Amino acid sequence: VQLQASGGGLVQAGGSLRLSCQASENIFSINGMGWYRQLPGTHQRSLVAAIRLGGSTYYADSVKGRFTISGDSAKNTMYLQMNSLKPDDTAVYYCNVPARHWEQSDHWGQGTLVTVSS
Repeated sequence: VQLQASGGGLVQAGGSLRLSCQASENIFSINGMGWYRQLPGTHQRSLVAAIRLGGSTYYADSVKGRFTISGDSAKNTMYLQMNSLKPDDTAVYYCNVPARHWEQSDHWGQGTLVTVSS
């Protein structure tokens, strides 16, 4: 699976952005695809939001009520709608699709930078 992330940019605090993750094939039969972010000066990616088979979702406490994960299976695209952005949301955002049982590693998009100014 090839993933192409887009939609990042510079936005003022309180603003909104929508990230997109275009997949090269159908990913909507894979459980737990989601978005991670890597904060400036850190090396670890943390899970921001994920969507499970059946449609249930997970959100990190820091983004609950502000971010929404969704997908369009017809377009093989996953989205992250980010509202009420805060400077603490500044990070590189990566989309992720977990490895299928025959694969050795997860699939990652290339990352898209979100910068929120105060």
